[in-house]
Amino acid sequence: MGTMPVGKLLISMSVPMMVSMLVQALYNVVDSMFVARLNENALTAVSLAFPVQNLMIAVGAGTGVGINALVSRSLGEKRNEYANSAANNGIYLCMFSFIGFAIVTGLFSPLFFRVQTDDAEIYSYGVSYVRIIGIMSFGMFMQFVSEKLLQSTGKTIYSMVTQIFGAVINIILDPIMIFGLFGFPRMEVAGAALATVTGQIIAAAAGFILNFKVNPELKISLRKYRLSGEMVKGIYSVGFPSIIMASVGSVMTFGMNKILMGFTSTATAVFGVYFKLQSFVFMPVFGLNNGMVPIVAYNYGARKPERIMKTIRLSIIYAVSIMLAGFAIFQLIPETLLGIFNASVSMMEIGTVALRKISFSFILAGISVVSSSVFQALGHGFLSLAVSVLRQLVVLLPAAFILSRVVGLTAIWWSFPIAEVFAAIICSLFMRYVYRKEIKPLKNL
Repeated sequence: MGTMPVGKLLISMSVPMMVSMLVQALYNVVDSMFVARLNENALTAVSLAFPVQNLMIAVGAGTGVGINALVSRSLGEKRNEYANSAANNGIYLCMFSFIGFAIVTGLFSPLFFRVQTDDAEIYSYGVSYVRIIGIMSFGMFMQFVSEKLLQSTGKTIYSMVTQIFGAVINIILDPIMIFGLFGFPRMEVAGAALATVTGQIIAAAAGFILNFKVNPELKISLRKYRLSGEMVKGIYSVGFPSIIMASVGSVMTFGMNKILMGFTSTATAVFGVYFKLQSFVFMPVFGLNNGMVPIVAYNYGARKPERIMKTIRLSIIYAVSIMLAGFAIFQLIPETLLGIFNASVSMMEIGTVALRKISFSFILAGISVVSSSVFQALGHGFLSLAVSVLRQLVVLLPAAFILSRVVGLTAIWWSFPIAEVFAAIICSLFMRYVYRKEIKPLKNL
């Protein structure tokens, strides 16, 4: 990580993660594709459940980011025992996260859906879906930590293998559990949830097996490494802002769902479909970031500013290129994309307009996504949090509310590109600050 040419290193670290992220996006779409075959209410229920699902992912991924950054930096500083302690403390934290979500989703899922809809079918579908993904979320959290440990030592190819393995299991089980094939009971929306958690549990098991077999840099031993306040603080100094940042997305989604439900449940279904589709654009960029973060963190620990800056520049170029490709697809074939979800005439009419307008935000989004990950890798997670809060809560949601009242449903979608312009400006200012504070001083050492 400190000697290979940066371009080659970034590609070798990122491409496996980009592929695995695309597979993740694929099985998210497959979930909704099969659910949509039940009826539009089933698709709406899964869309309304997304804030809870996203919050769980936020906690798992944010904790993983903190583990990744702390372990990579410790290895770069040649503090191997410290890295081992950080890795094992990360496992403890993911266990506690699972217990918390299992309790909350088990008890409060009915209340969550009761405040969103009066439709009995949507309510029933949604409660069963959230309870299953929450009570059985052990696999998801353990999958996050096992993959981040592999990524932190540069073994992204193995991380890709575990994600693909879990995704394939999910895709195979979806139609079987949803529609009751091969003698399996027909579970409908609950079947989609059960297929998801089964894939996660299997992927987590595969991830830990690979960590024991091919990751000798790190030693997993909960008996030897106890929970440490210092380690928890180190992990969450980077990871907590990331958790809050992603959780802000849950608040935004919940608020947007409330605004859209004021018009029609079909608009909410469209919004849910958009989130599934945009993952094909954003997931490769997130995979790129997952490859970039350990490189930046390692070379920061090794005091190599030139490699840090070259990694950042290349990451932005690649991210913007991916986002422009996504923009072109959303502009050219929105009807084809919506057709994947068995869209009704009304859903097609609303969705075509929505996808084309929202996709204008893709043009600048690559800059914001990469910048936020750089802030986290260099220990400035608060700046990432600030960007997320300003973009989604201070700009996007108020803009959506105002446009819904002043113009109507078709104007709501413009709130996304409006928010992204603000985010790009803020990220540019923050990046300049981080360069002067963290990277530039390394040149004098």
